[in-house]
Amino acid sequence: MRILHTMLRVGNLDASIAFYTEVLGMTLLRRKDNEEGRFTLAFVGYGNEAENAVLELTYNWDIDHYDLGDGYGHIAIEVLDVYKACEQIKAAGGNVVREAGPMKHGTRVLAFVEDPDGYRIELLSGRSEV
Repeated sequence: MRILHTMLRVGNLDASIAFYTEVLGMTLLRRKDNEEGRFTLAFVGYGNEAENAVLELTYNWDIDHYDLGDGYGHIAIEVLDVYKACEQIKAAGGNVVREAGPMKHGTRVLAFVEDPDGYRIELLSGRSEV
């Protein structure tokens, strides 16, 4: 067994695809419109779906905003240098909502960025100690 993808509902598919590809450096793997269901699915990630977990961006044509709720946490992405990643994300127009630095009660460096719909993405250096 393995995780295939995580689905996020997005209000502006083009803005979301641009964020995940241009700001976070993912690749648009596939995109499909469903006329009957009035939705579009776009899959983005850092590698092919056969070997990597990816994100499924779901755009329902008649909805342009979602309440995130209080159950959602974040997506985590490992980067080589959190400080440099934040600089690159800001230069590409991304929104860093927690600057790079050591986590509370620890030494691991992390930061948080936000996508166009307000979903949080945690940037972490190195492997998790969990």
